[in-house]
Amino acid sequence: MMSASVLVSGSKCEVQWVKPMTGLIAVLLLAGCGTIKPEPFTQSEITARANRDRAEMYKGQESLNGPLTLSDAMARALKYNLDYRLKMMETALSRSLLDVSQQDMLPKLMADAGYRWRDNDSGGTSVGIEDGLVSLRPSTSEERQHYLASATFSWDVLDFGMSYFRAKQQADEVNIAEERRRKVLQNIVQEVRDSYWRALGAQRLLNETQPLAAQITEALDKTRVAEQAGVLPPVEGLEYQRALLDAITLLNEKRQQMDLAKSELTALINLPPGTPLILQDTPVPLAPTPTHIDKLEQMALERRPELREEDYKTRINSYETKRQIASLFPNLNLFAGINYDSNDYLYNNNWIESGVGVSMNLFKLLSIPAISDANDARSKTDDARRMALSMAVLTQVRVSVERYKLASYDFQIAEQSAQVDQRLASISRAGSENSLTSDLETLRTQARSIVSRFEAATSYAEAQAAYGRVLNSVGIDLLPDQVTKTDVASLSRQIQTSLRQQESSVFAHNAGMAVGEQHSVNVQILRMPAGASRSSVKEAVSRVMVANHLSLEPSPKSITLQMRFNVVNSNGMRKGVWTMSVIDANDAEVLTRQYLSYLPNEITTRSVSALAEAAALAVTGDLQRIAGVTPVLTTAP
Repeated sequence: MMSASVLVSGSKCEVQWVKPMTGLIAVLLLAGCGTIKPEPFTQSEITARANRDRAEMYKGQESLNGPLTLSDAMARALKYNLDYRLKMMETALSRSLLDVSQQDMLPKLMADAGYRWRDNDSGGTSVGIEDGLVSLRPSTSEERQHYLASATFSWDVLDFGMSYFRAKQQADEVNIAEERRRKVLQNIVQEVRDSYWRALGAQRLLNETQPLAAQITEALDKTRVAEQAGVLPPVEGLEYQRALLDAITLLNEKRQQMDLAKSELTALINLPPGTPLILQDTPVPLAPTPTHIDKLEQMALERRPELREEDYKTRINSYETKRQIASLFPNLNLFAGINYDSNDYLYNNNWIESGVGVSMNLFKLLSIPAISDANDARSKTDDARRMALSMAVLTQVRVSVERYKLASYDFQIAEQSAQVDQRLASISRAGSENSLTSDLETLRTQARSIVSRFEAATSYAEAQAAYGRVLNSVGIDLLPDQVTKTDVASLSRQIQTSLRQQESSVFAHNAGMAVGEQHSVNVQILRMPAGASRSSVKEAVSRVMVANHLSLEPSPKSITLQMRFNVVNSNGMRKGVWTMSVIDANDAEVLTRQYLSYLPNEITTRSVSALAEAAALAVTGDLQRIAGVTPVLTTAP
């Protein structure tokens, strides 16, 4: 009796201790839920995050070594562009989710362990069914506290089928992520190509713009002084000021448009803002306009990432149909496990159990017609969406080819206009009489010449952008299937090789229209008037060659431009004649031209140089053709 009373009193003490503790815990939890308040980040935390992000943006990048080529820029964009990195991470995430989905197909092995406690004994009595009399005294078969443990292996056939189709769908999600990565890469390549050529045009011309802008500003000041001093009539002075202001405004506008391209390119290849960037100035001729449109359309239908993505979406929907049909079948569940219970009242504390169960939701069979109708509607929607997208793709191919044709023709016109303006500027300098009005006219023609060259550079960049859009519309990939090395130099070489192969399948050169090897030009001034500087004239002609994308680097296959100056009298007027001969690498004369112009009263180095520039500009187109810089393109569209 003593022990029983102690046990009972002990139980009461446990109950008295547990109830207050349970109440205290509940009060603390409720109080904690009501004391959470918004906590904004501090300025120091925000600053630390910003500094950390800036450091991570440019972490581990290879430094720039030498001038940047187009393939180098594409390689750096491929390796360091943050948007592309994001798509790579999304692809990796899709692959990880596929691994998770595959794990769902495995059977389940559930391990369970626990502890049970109660404040009184469980148990019961038995009563007779017929008379309702108590047949047994109250008894228990479970200790108040005991430990449980089990490990159960189970396999659900229906869950396996559902997991299998979900894994197949996730596998196609990986393929969709890969196609989206391809699309992002193609768009980045297009943006890099566009920015690169505009930035290169700015690089070629900005150095010439600064001195000319300073001269125009100085001329404006002289014009105002001359107007106030009465040297120029007010109307004439204001007209000159207006013309000069228009020239410098247009000059600044063109300069700003192209100068921004370098900042865009810096961002695309993920360089820190303000990083010095020098682009390799290598002339790249425009390819002839593609003529095999049907072939390009077929390539686009097979290669475009958007259409491949639609194919995968259609297959995902087909797996969804199979999954819904599989869910109608009976479910078979198999299980087996081992168990342990520390309850001393049990006869066996360890045991193994197994079983099998079959179940089926009969009401779900009523959804068969709805599932069939939904799947038919989904299939028709997929086909309609793919057809609409295919039509859009075909339209993009034809529009991009037509735009390239127009852009190529516009570039030809812009380059011819630039050469005409350059010749006008040269003639204006040659005929300048060192008077204020003559200097103003010379500055205006020079400004117009620079603006025309900006327009030609812009037209060329637009033609290159149109070229890239043709490749983009077809779905050309930047990289080969297998990439061996990932450093920038190796990536650049692989990109260059891959692009050359891919582009040749789109811009196939027609017979007689192939672009030959490019050759440099060697300038020789053989005859000069007395008193003129031969080196100054050669420098002026060399500037014309460089401005028109002709290389002066010596090579064994260089072509030679020989120039001879003579003075002739015609009808009492003195005229200067430049005789120009083009000699190929085999010492054969392939071209002879003469350029004749009136001479000023005083023959100076300035006038002779200006006339030499005009003469050289007259044969620039022929030199480009002979040197292989400009291919034979289509004429007016």
